[in-house]
Amino acid sequence: MPNDSSKFALGDTHHQGEPIVVSDPWLKPHKEAICNRYKYYQKLMNQYASTGGVLGQISQGHHYYGFNRGMRNGLTGLWYREWAPSAKALFLTGDYCDWDRNSHPMSRNEFGVWEIFMPDDHFAGQLKHGSHIKVHVVTSSGSSDRIPAYIRRTVQDPHTHGFLGQYWAPPEPYQFRNARPVRKHRCGIRIYEAHVGMATEEPKVGSFAEFKTGVLPQIADLGYNAIQLMAVMEHPYYASFGYHVSNLFAVSSRFGTPEDLKELIDTAHGLGLSVLLDVVHSHAIKNINEGLNLFDGTDYQYFHSGPRGQHVAWDSLCFNYAIYEVQRLLLSNLRYWLEEFKFDGFRFDGVTSMLYLDHGLGAKFTSYDCYFGPNIDGDALAYLQIANTLTHAVNSHAITVAEDVSGMPGMARPIAAGGVGFDYRLAMGVPDYWIKLLKEKRDEDWNLSELYQTLLNRRHDELHVGYAESHDQALVGDKTIAFWLMDKDMYSQMSKFAQSTVVDRGLALHRMIRLITFTLAGEGYLNFMGNEFGHPEWVDFPRPGNQYSYHYARRLWSLAHTDHLYYQGLWRFDKAMNQLDDAHQLLCDPFIEQLMVHEDTRQLAYRRGPLVFIFNFHPNESYTDLRIPVPDKTDYKVILSTDESRFDGHGRTDRGTVYPMQSISMYGREQSIQVYLPSRSAQVICPVMLVN
Repeated sequence: MPNDSSKFALGDTHHQGEPIVVSDPWLKPHKEAICNRYKYYQKLMNQYASTGGVLGQISQGHHYYGFNRGMRNGLTGLWYREWAPSAKALFLTGDYCDWDRNSHPMSRNEFGVWEIFMPDDHFAGQLKHGSHIKVHVVTSSGSSDRIPAYIRRTVQDPHTHGFLGQYWAPPEPYQFRNARPVRKHRCGIRIYEAHVGMATEEPKVGSFAEFKTGVLPQIADLGYNAIQLMAVMEHPYYASFGYHVSNLFAVSSRFGTPEDLKELIDTAHGLGLSVLLDVVHSHAIKNINEGLNLFDGTDYQYFHSGPRGQHVAWDSLCFNYAIYEVQRLLLSNLRYWLEEFKFDGFRFDGVTSMLYLDHGLGAKFTSYDCYFGPNIDGDALAYLQIANTLTHAVNSHAITVAEDVSGMPGMARPIAAGGVGFDYRLAMGVPDYWIKLLKEKRDEDWNLSELYQTLLNRRHDELHVGYAESHDQALVGDKTIAFWLMDKDMYSQMSKFAQSTVVDRGLALHRMIRLITFTLAGEGYLNFMGNEFGHPEWVDFPRPGNQYSYHYARRLWSLAHTDHLYYQGLWRFDKAMNQLDDAHQLLCDPFIEQLMVHEDTRQLAYRRGPLVFIFNFHPNESYTDLRIPVPDKTDYKVILSTDESRFDGHGRTDRGTVYPMQSISMYGREQSIQVYLPSRSAQVICPVMLVN
């Protein structure tokens, strides 16, 4: 469900921004700034009111621009419209007219919108489904063929390798069969982050159809309740991982057709999976042939002019969110994906870059002053608020996730409470912390108190998606957790017939790292495709530096299903963690409390809800009859152990073992239990009356 802002009505000026300040008194000096950003949001919403509000014209650009069926003077036909205020002339062209650049001129209105109407009786047999199209744009500096801004499909010319627009109007559009999953709680989302192209085992570009049949069932079997699809929006350069978008409304044709994507999403819904789109509204590709750059001859049509429009770190362009037609382009884009494809929400990429004029590059964000003041792009922040409002207006059950590394207060709080309106924010500091630990310290030297506090170091009035690693850590140049732990031994020592102390340590810590992250780092959880079973390769897309090889742009699923390899145990453990949450709604339980920490002997115990988690990070000492304080006066049963044989552990602890409660006080508790806790292992124990 979306953030509940019902108690802070949009028209209630008395409370503007106050709730977020009340929950965090350190924000009090910035109360005026928080209230002002809400007032600016209201101002924009009021401007939209005369044209239907957020569900009116501002989010229906795709029904006006581009190609849409309609009528003129009693004739049915096809409209094509394009906003290009500084252009001198526009001509529709394509293979339907043998690419004649003069035969179909467009007319301009007073708002800089160019249009042409093509009656069915005149154009019958010409422009039809599958036709290749472009618009010839004449500017003060010359002319060129461009891809329409609202195009819904592009394809690559096999001869020139350039991209062409394609008119997409299938005579039998895909019909959805399955209803969207309805989430019972705002919290508890478990996201499987996936890239369709690299989801095959073969060294090639995978398809939507292959992902639907080969990967979706595995995700469902693992117990995830959502998938996040990367690289769906068209991007000319495959190796950009989908983050250099050229055509916002076009499904990347390298993976299949729009109908193929719809069938994938429909199938996911049938499996009970929500589907999130990794949406890139933070920047756009510089390409002129494929993108929006210099479309009408100016550098300020969609983007900021001059240096402010250049994202030097990403070699891309920055949208000017103050322009009405930019707002309409992006908001319509969100609505298009929600309604046309039935996506269940979005993960917004690059939110930090959007919010700050310096894009957050090199910033430390050590003071609240960093979040308010002249470095904030108020138009970008307002756009994100409106984007969240629109998303939840279209689908009240939609989920929005912010990728923000800065820690902007209120990111996942209701807008009327002074927030930005996201449902979740990514806990981006957690994977950075794990990499720092693995890179700089032996596990024998980890400070357990620091580890516990770091995993809990978040704004507790906002929901977070916790994760140990994502696609960022899997990219070439970085290392996954499995690689940090086992490195080259993964190539030769992952067979159960081999004996490797490196692999034994790595497997044990891989399970422990994931369990402690899963249970402490957020109210949601994310995993990148393949990392759950310790995929042995990094991700490196075909590019000149690797001779355009697909060797590292794939996933070796067979490893997780080969009985004599240790990858299978990691796969089973990941599934068991998801089942743990299903059984006990762990991620939705806000009650987390440390019970015990022993730095010298390397134990940490805490509770989340009714469950107790006991970790022994000692590399070789197992503890018999270790006394642990417990919160409830009852016996406890082991419901999960990282050392179980089914996870390729040593089987030193049996699931189902019962630890009798003893009326012996410890650390302020009136009761305790004695447990057997093997080295480098963790146990989850549960009050016996809650065990099925």
